Order: sequence, then C-alpha cells, then structure tokens
Amino acid sequence: MTPIRLATADVLVMAAYLVGVLLLGLWAARRQSTEEDYFLAGRSLGWPIVGASLFASNISSSSFIGLTGDAYRSGISVFNYEWFAVIALVVFVVVFLPLYLRARVYTLPEYLERRFDSRIRLTVSGIAIVLNVFLESAGALYGSALVVQLLFPEVPMWVAILGVGTATGLYTAVGGLKAVVYTDAVQAVVLLAGAAAVAVIVTGETTWAEVVAATPEASRHLVQPLDDPTLPWLGLVTGVPLLGIYYWCANQYVVQRALGARTLDDGRRGALLAGTLKLPILFLVVLPGLYARALYPDLARPDLAFPTLIVDVLPVGVRGAVLVALLAALMSSLDSTLNAAATLVTMDFARRISPSFSGRALVTIGRATTVTVLGLGMLWAPQIGRFPSLWQYLQMTLAYLTPPIAACFLFGALWRRATAGGAAAALAVGIGLALLLWPVEIHFLYVSAIVFAGSGLSLVAVSLLGPPPPEASVAHVWTPALARPDADGRAGSDYRVFAALLLTATAGIVAWFW
Repeated sequence: MTPIRLATADVLVMAAYLVGVLLLGLWAARRQSTEEDYFLAGRSLGWPIVGASLFASNISSSSFIGLTGDAYRSGISVFNYEWFAVIALVVFVVVFLPLYLRARVYTLPEYLERRFDSRIRLTVSGIAIVLNVFLESAGALYGSALVVQLLFPEVPMWVAILGVGTATGLYTAVGGLKAVVYTDAVQAVVLLAGAAAVAVIVTGETTWAEVVAATPEASRHLVQPLDDPTLPWLGLVTGVPLLGIYYWCANQYVVQRALGARTLDDGRRGALLAGTLKLPILFLVVLPGLYARALYPDLARPDLAFPTLIVDVLPVGVRGAVLVALLAALMSSLDSTLNAAATLVTMDFARRISPSFSGRALVTIGRATTVTVLGLGMLWAPQIGRFPSLWQYLQMTLAYLTPPIAACFLFGALWRRATAGGAAAALAVGIGLALLLWPVEIHFLYVSAIVFAGSGLSLVAVSLLGPPPPEASVAHVWTPALARPDADGRAGSDYRVFAALLLTATAGIVAWFW
C-alpha cells in the first residue's frame, strides 16, 4: 500500500487516543480479585456496554480495508456476512444465551460438558484455544502490523507487532473482561465516527449517478449468480449461516461479554444493539468502496480503496481520527481474543487439574495465559504473510475447522436425543473431512456446508444407535419457555419486540439491494 504521510496533528490525535485507551483499561482493572471479577466482570455488565463491546470485538481492520476493498473489487455482496449477523444474533438471544446464563458457565465448552461430557468440553476448548492463538490473535497482530507499516513504512513488521501487542496485552492481562469491555465501548464510538466521517465526505466528492455509471449492475446487488467466485448464492444459503451461527453463538471470543451480563435481558438487549450497529456498515464501510471505484478506477489493488479515501478526501485531524479508528478496530479484536483464550485455558484446564485453586490463583493463571498467548501470536503473525491474503487465511480456517463445533452446539441445544457419543463422532468425522478437503479446490463456503453435513449426520446416527442421554444432560436442552423475557417489570422491555423490528429492518435492506 502507498504510505500515508501524516501531519503533526494526525500523530498527536493518534498518540492521545492510544494513551487514553491504555489508561482507561488500567482504571477498569481495579479490584479484580476473584475469577468471576476477572473473567466475567463480576457478571455486572449492562446492555449498552455488552452491545458496544460485542460490536467492537467483531470489527477489525478487515472491516474497513477488507470490506471497502472487496466492494471496490466485486461489489456489495460482501455485506451478506454483515446482515446475516443480525439473524445469528437473534438466534443467540432466543436459544443459546438463556441456556448459557441459566447454567452460569464461564466458557462455552463448559456448557458442552454439562450437555454431553468432559471429552467434548476439552476437545472443543482445545480447538478454540488453537484458533485463538493462530487465527484471532495472530491475525489481529498481523493486521495491526500492516496498518502501522502503512503509517510508518520504516518500522519493521516485528517491531509493529511487538508494540501493538504489548500495549493491548498490558491492560487485558491486568484488567480482564472489565478492561476489555470498557475500552471496547469507547472504541465502538470511535469506529462508527471514523467510518461516518469517511462516508459523509466521500459522498460529497461524486454523485450516485456517477457511481452507478462506474459500477456494473451485478456489483450493486447482494445476491450473486452461482458462478460468482466471491460469494455465489448457494454459498450464501449454505455456508454463511453456518459460519454466522458458530461465530456469534458458539465462539468464546465473541460471546464472553454476554456471559458477563447483569441479567438475561441485559445480555439480550446488548446482543440486539450489536446487531443494530451492524446494519449501518453497508452505508458507512461497504458503499464507500463503490464511490472509491468511481473516484479512482485504476487503483493497483482493491485494498488501497480505504487508505486512498483517507489520504485524498479527509482533512488533517479528521484523518488522524479515522486512522485511530483503524487502530481501535485492531486493539478491540486483539484484547477480546486474548481474554477469551485466558478464560478457556484457566477455567477448562487449570481449574480441572487443581479444583482447589483460589480465586486469586486463577486470576494469576489467566494473566500468565494472556501473556503466553500473546507471545505465541506474535511469533506466528509474520508467517501469515506467506498466505495469499489475510482474509483468505481467516475465512478458510474458520470454514474448515468450525462446522463440527457448530454441529455440537446446534444439535446439543435443540435435539434432546443427541448424546455424548454422537458429539464425539461429529467432531471426529468433521475434522477428518476438513483434512481431506483441505487440498481440494472448492469454495470455502461449500466446504463448511459439506463438513457440517458430515458432522451432523454422524451425530444423529451415533446418537440413535446408542442409549438416550441421561436426564441431567437433557436439562440443558432449549425449550420455548426459555424464550420468554425476564420479568423485570419495565414497560416496553420485551426483547422480542426489538428483535422483530431489527429483523424487519434487515429484511428491508436486503430486499432493497437484492
């Protein structure tokens, strides 16, 4: 990418922001003495904090550079990942969140132990930890290095990785989930403000008529033909839902802040707020890619679209604030995955090895794990440059490895007859299929559907061939009664009304850009 030449005002804005976020994280780290304080923020989080943190932890540099660049290259179909998040979050608040909070679990694999057995918990937790180290942590660090090198091209990649990792790891290790969610809440505001600044200013640089003239008809629609190499409609139907369900309903990295909600309704409202914030991404991040195509039709690479808009259309100071938004996206993703990995290692493995560990001991282990995961991620991050692209590295890994986990959660939560043996078969067959399909040239969205189908069929077959599960495990299966709102006495507090309005708005956007 072409280096961005920063004015002094831009650098000062960025430095002030980074110092402010670090101080806020350290302030939130006060009185973290018990494992519930450290890993779940004392289960005290209100819905605005939950929602802002869910949104910020999901947004990374790829949401700016990647989404805008993909829209520049192939059109707005990339937004399909964003609007489907709304459907996944509604499924989460109706089905999964009440199960998790009723069981008062620290980790999502802990729920699988109660539903199945310890084998499933430890296997899924192990896979999740590997993904946290080599996918989320390393990916966020690699993305941060790209942004830092974009701003300061003379800085070596390893120095950029070390700097961003150390700053983020400091407040995450000291403050746990509370430090993560409070800094994420601030970063969510910065993210939206930065994206809005780019979108508003770029729309004044050209007209929609000129955008239409410069954009092929198909690129202005969400649903693409079957031969589309980026996101064919069959992949939209089969693969995107599976990735969305895993990511928003069965991923410790994302769900942990909802586990720390003060009440079930706080968790529900927070998740729906996050879904609401996903919809403007079409207008704030995706559509500017089409405007960039009209303004700069001959960019060397699509990923240059967002940086070029920053350099060309934003005034000094505002440009620094938007670059801060990029750093905020990176830091919010990294702190979330570090905290999730620390929780998984500590609560799924360390506490099992020695149940007598005190709360302070578990907090110490969590902090040590944060540092360890950060170090491993730093070591692996430079290797991601060997892959064709960061986006391909992230999406392919998720598509191959997560469908068996999604099958365990979906069948475990919704089917009373699912057994521990069936879940074990789902994991074994799914991972085997993923390994077989890895060298095969097939769209990753189709791979996720094939792996999920194999996992699901194996789970059903083995479950039906064996004895039914014990009643204690069936108690963790969803029932319609769990969809009721909390009786908190507040007028107009029925989350189902908000969910219906959000789904209606989503359907309207999809229909408009179909």
